[in-house]
Amino acid sequence: MMMRAFRLVLAAAAVSALFASGARAQGEPSQPQGQSAPSQVQQAPQVTQPPAAEPRPIPALQATPTNPLPSALPQLGINPPSSAHPPLTAEQPPAAPAPVPAAATAVLPHDLSPWGMFMAADIVVKAVMLGLAFASLVTWTIWLAKAMELAAAKAGATRALRRIEASDSLSEAAGSAAKKGKLRGAVGDLLSAALTETRRSADLGEDGIKERVAIALSRIEARAGRAMARGTGLLATIGSTAPFVGLFGTVWGIMNSFIGISQAKTTNLAVVAPGIAEALLATAIGLVAAIPAVIIYNVFSRSIAGYRALLSDASGEILRHLSRDLERRHRAAAPASRAPAPAAAVSLVPAE
Repeated sequence: MMMRAFRLVLAAAAVSALFASGARAQGEPSQPQGQSAPSQVQQAPQVTQPPAAEPRPIPALQATPTNPLPSALPQLGINPPSSAHPPLTAEQPPAAPAPVPAAATAVLPHDLSPWGMFMAADIVVKAVMLGLAFASLVTWTIWLAKAMELAAAKAGATRALRRIEASDSLSEAAGSAAKKGKLRGAVGDLLSAALTETRRSADLGEDGIKERVAIALSRIEARAGRAMARGTGLLATIGSTAPFVGLFGTVWGIMNSFIGISQAKTTNLAVVAPGIAEALLATAIGLVAAIPAVIIYNVFSRSIAGYRALLSDASGEILRHLSRDLERRHRAAAPASRAPAPAAAVSLVPAE
């Protein structure tokens, strides 16, 4: 640090000495012809005077003052400033920043969040967004209600099927379910229908009982499946139409953007971007409503198919129990039919 300060002091002293010598050269008269000027001043040219006039000394031309600082600085170990960035002078003021177009600052909205774009959208685009948001709400409501209903129905059908499989007869299965208060739901309806049809056909032949019970059970299965699938059709409708509704909002928003471009007479991104962003928001909401609806519909379709399979298993067990009961009844009635009839009285009186 001390060496650098010493070098700076020497540089300043050299500069001041050079400027002082230049000032003395300006104030002193020129040297007579034949003598050399100082080392810092160039040789003055000789001018021939007319012979009639008295020769007068001509002052030596002063050298153009140069800046000795850059030449002296390398000797002192200091790098001169680069000429790539010349210092600003009074004749060259700094350039003023380019003005921002008024259209860009006036059209660009202050809030580009989803809520801000919704509030700035056209009335048609707003209606599309609200409809898609309502469809998404309906989708999640159906998912919650139908998931709880399916879980309860499958659990009840599974428990009832296990009790039927553990029973030896149809009446025993119905009695076991009735004692535990589980004779309800679709499987309970199947048991009740089988017992009712058996009781009504007690005085009829055994050949048509199983057919009539099978018809009743199939109708109950179909009715239970339709009841469980209620509401899933709306999910399919939302999943298939929501993207197209969102696309309609996008097309409408882009049309409004083009109209704004034609009115502003500019293709600046600040003019085009807000309208296109609002239009694409409608498509995004449509996809948000459609994708969960399609996924939930597929999940419910598989769950309802599994529930119908449980009902089919329960119907098969009920028909097997019914077949066993009819076979037992037939075997119980067979010995009575094969018992010998009482012998007729034989007359011992010979016929005439």
